Amino acid sequence: MEKVADALKMHVYALADQIGERNLMLPEALHAAERYITGQWEAQGYSVNRLAYWVKGIECANLEAARHGGRYPLDIILIGAHYDTVFGSPGADDNASGVAALLELSRLFMSSEPEKTVRFVAFVNEEAPFFAGRHMGSLIYAKAARQRRDRIRFMVSLEMLGCYYDTPNSQRYPVLLKYVYPDCGNFIAFVSNRHSRSDLLRLVRAFRRNSEFPIEHLAAPFFVPGVALSDHFSFWRQGYSAIMVTDTAFYRNPWYHTAGDRPDRLHYESFAAVVRGLYLALLDCANDAS
Repeated sequence: MEKVADALKMHVYALADQIGERNLMLPEALHAAERYITGQWEAQGYSVNRLAYWVKGIECANLEAARHGGRYPLDIILIGAHYDTVFGSPGADDNASGVAALLELSRLFMSSEPEKTVRFVAFVNEEAPFFAGRHMGSLIYAKAARQRRDRIRFMVSLEMLGCYYDTPNSQRYPVLLKYVYPDCGNFIAFVSNRHSRSDLLRLVRAFRRNSEFPIEHLAAPFFVPGVALSDHFSFWRQGYSAIMVTDTAFYRNPWYHTAGDRPDRLHYESFAAVVRGLYLALLDCANDAS
């Protein structure tokens, strides 16, 4: 577990401290993040597919790597995280933590032989003003996947995974949900729409089999505040099953979308426990014949 925590911390500091704010207003930083992710995957032994497109005269790219399935190579579990940040924030939790988890999951999967293909994608341009628009990296990717008829069994969006508190009243919710879920922000949340509910429950059960870390889950309509706010929404729009894994973002993290979203404010031991449990859960799903 210590090795996982150290690796996650290294990635978060590289992205949020050494590179810092990264978006199309700062294209050199955005490209530095792209190079960092590419370099990490290549060092792990992956071939990286760079899927470039242009926005306002600036080239940007989604990045793709895959651990090919031994028995069902055309069946895909897709794991993604966006590597850009909102303007004015170094984006440690949002979303260097998601990218760090993506990189650590890919490293762990390199030592396994999944029966289904596990595809890793780093998305560009998730944050405003691109969210849900035609230049959003995950929407471009999901549309292309649908056109290719990729058999994505489900997609997992890694969206802010590093913030945890053991204190009462450290967790907030949309209206009414506070009466159902705990007020202590020490858990990881798995969130989907109703269409994705069966895959959500499958992943939740697999996580609970493999980890004692607290987990909560919710399948809800997209209009519930926060439920659709990441790259999984792009896959919902293309008819794919998709799940967000999150520390609940602004419902817990007081530094959300601010200059205070720094690497030293994340909780790496809890973060590592989540990533380790998620790896084992995803491995179970990748080896499940259903």
